[in-house]
Amino acid sequence: MAKQTAKTITVSSELPISYTPDVVVVGGGASGVAAAMAAARNGADTLLIEQRGYLGGMGTAALVPAFCPYSDGEKPIIRGIGLDLLNEMKQAAGDAFHERYKEQLDWVPIDVETLKRVYDQQVLESGAKILFHTVADQVLLEGDRISGLVISNKSGRSVVQAKLYIDASGDADLAALAGVPFQTGGENGELQPGTMCYLVTGADKARFDQFCQDSGQSKQLDKTIVEAQQNGDLPEGRKRVSGIAWITDSIAGFNFGHIFGIDGTSAEDLTHAAIEGRKLIDVQIKFLRKYVPGFENIHLVHSGDQIGIRETRRIAGDYTLVVDDFISMRTFEDDIARNAYFIDIHLANASSTMVIKHLPKGKSHGVPYRCMLPQGKSNLIVAGRSVSSDRPVQGSLRVMPNCFAMGQAAGTAAAMASVTGAGFREVNIPELQRRLVEQGAWLGENPGKVEAVTVASGHIEYDEESN
Repeated sequence: MAKQTAKTITVSSELPISYTPDVVVVGGGASGVAAAMAAARNGADTLLIEQRGYLGGMGTAALVPAFCPYSDGEKPIIRGIGLDLLNEMKQAAGDAFHERYKEQLDWVPIDVETLKRVYDQQVLESGAKILFHTVADQVLLEGDRISGLVISNKSGRSVVQAKLYIDASGDADLAALAGVPFQTGGENGELQPGTMCYLVTGADKARFDQFCQDSGQSKQLDKTIVEAQQNGDLPEGRKRVSGIAWITDSIAGFNFGHIFGIDGTSAEDLTHAAIEGRKLIDVQIKFLRKYVPGFENIHLVHSGDQIGIRETRRIAGDYTLVVDDFISMRTFEDDIARNAYFIDIHLANASSTMVIKHLPKGKSHGVPYRCMLPQGKSNLIVAGRSVSSDRPVQGSLRVMPNCFAMGQAAGTAAAMASVTGAGFREVNIPELQRRLVEQGAWLGENPGKVEAVTVASGHIEYDEESN
């Protein structure tokens, strides 16, 4: 049955007001968890709304197998709430997991069920309230301010009225509903592909490691994948596994392969991607059993509840972070975070290439507060992968550690604004920075001091593909 788009009807109704918090956060992924915790810890009555029955976003719903780097290669630059949550997961995952990963900052495997419990506990202990199985489907506006959200869940439809609103949806859903302008994808609308991640048991890490050593290839299996593609046992596309994360010596999470042409803001595309993603996993499991020693006896135990999405909307904000800011390692007077993760844009189709650009070890750039402020809205802030940036920088900012840092800044700013009754643009930036540093965040060696490294102009060369 074809989708009906031509006809419309008008529906009007009177709805009850169900919640009146100081701050409402929409989306319970990394940015939303940190935002809710920060807002509540700084004294705001806070409500966190999440569409699923657990928190974590791509790290739990899509089974992304590992956290991207917290460090710049020399020191942790994502600290505060984000680093605390990483360490809480390590502790809660058991003695063996903690012993293996206690000193590791980069590419720490995600123990999904443990992480869900850690998020629940930490958000509730912060004083924030959680409302699961709920979506915000309408924004009520009064001039440049949001006056309420219409939410839908098993209890029915109702209105949440808050002073401040944080869009941590990952797709700028709230901003889009409020009429904030945005961009999507590349110049021709192309989007990074999705990946259906999954978890297997019955593996043998020692035999796998020995195979990689004996065959002279990386743990991303570049030689074996090319061989399987040539034999017709794997589809054309990326020539390596994006990542294998070992929870134990017999349980491994996979970030492997792509589903192309997926718009993460389209229910139809997400449906198609879920179906095709599960088909691709079956192909990959057969490949692993046939080609890779250590995986002969694996059993699939969990696939993502949804396809992993890398990019959708990018808002038009008060400042747009661009690739020159990344390359020059710029510091802004309103920095609220630092980023050292490389520019990581996955191929849009099976025949195109990936773009990757790394900063020097020990270096990072600033993330300005203004890139979270959507044009035309005074009491709305956006945290996470949908902040105002060009496409290359979005390929760097989009990962979970960065989302924690942006979320902590958004939540802290919301708590400050809720006291004064002002909007997000009236937040005192030096005071915001002071609070963030006081509460564990790292804003560089000289927070608030504008700096940039001069780089030669011209074509930017990118390195080989990565995660």
